[in-house]
Amino acid sequence: MQPFIQIRPLTEEEIEQLKAGLRHSDSFVVRRCQILLASHRGEPPSQIAREVGYTDQGIRNVLKAFNQQGLACLQRQSTRPHTIHPVLGEPELARLEEILHQSPRVYGKPQSYWTLNRVAEVCFEQGLTSYLVSDETIRKAVRRLGHSWRRAKRWIKSPDPAYARKKAARDRLIRLAEQHPEWVLGYLDQTWWSRLTQTIGYTWEDAPSRGLHLESLTISKKDPDPKALACYGLLLPLLDDLWLRFVQGRPVSAVTIEFLAWTVERLQARGKKVLLLIWDNARWHTSQAVKAWIQAHNLRVRQTGEGIRIVCCFLPVKSPWLNPIEPKWLHGKRAISEPDRVLSAQEIQERVWAYYGCERIDPLVQPKPKKVP
Repeated sequence: MQPFIQIRPLTEEEIEQLKAGLRHSDSFVVRRCQILLASHRGEPPSQIAREVGYTDQGIRNVLKAFNQQGLACLQRQSTRPHTIHPVLGEPELARLEEILHQSPRVYGKPQSYWTLNRVAEVCFEQGLTSYLVSDETIRKAVRRLGHSWRRAKRWIKSPDPAYARKKAARDRLIRLAEQHPEWVLGYLDQTWWSRLTQTIGYTWEDAPSRGLHLESLTISKKDPDPKALACYGLLLPLLDDLWLRFVQGRPVSAVTIEFLAWTVERLQARGKKVLLLIWDNARWHTSQAVKAWIQAHNLRVRQTGEGIRIVCCFLPVKSPWLNPIEPKWLHGKRAISEPDRVLSAQEIQERVWAYYGCERIDPLVQPKPKKVP
């Protein structure tokens, strides 16, 4: 039978210190004193492990530590590893820098800007890491390359003196929509999808530099597509949906009326009774034509008992943070942006539809103005 490991012979002073350690306030010290005294009595590691609830190897590690360090092994040591190797070494850092200087679309990503999580995914797919690392690992690796992550910050405030009253009216409609299942809350807004404006919020950059410098894009005079595409959007948070309609032309009252008619028709098919409409004070929202159409529509619904009633709520002036569709526009423009070439109108529509997961519907058409004889 192979002899088991034991501690060296103890002196009388060491025995007294170990017995005193049995009354220590730290359970770590108490447990180690029990192990050492049991080994001094001649008990094998397997028997000691059963008594104190350790593994056999754990007991042997304690006995080896005492034979090497003496009573110093009673002090709790740091659990940090003695040597720490970064997940991304120098060769991987060089490849990482090459990746960051290319568009994410080169690696099959649907957006043209990098995020920490997106970089981690590409590193894993390209074999730089053996597993999907965290965004903090990528952040530290980029810092080792001498780059930093910067983001623009803006702070705005509404000048509307009736801000509190209008915001309270919006909040009231939100509560009503949650209390009535047959009612639906909608945030309506319009935006322009420019083919020239480059919406890049933040980029990787060298630490001493002042950020990425974007060159101005130009469109040939022979290009048949417009410089920007107008688009109506209706965010339905309770339905978890976003409806989009592009416009051939620009937003006007007639196009707004056509979009509202299309909206209430689709909502009626879903069994809704009331549309709580929240929008801003654009001219094509507050015009007499739009107000007259909504009034006539609600009167017809009241008389016939069929259709969807529209309840409008106008937001305070210059308060885009009260309309949750506004940040969706911003994120969408960043996602479809192409920093080094001009997208066609069809490419913009396809990317917008794909990003928001919307149904592809024919655009609204701005009516031609009537000629005055």
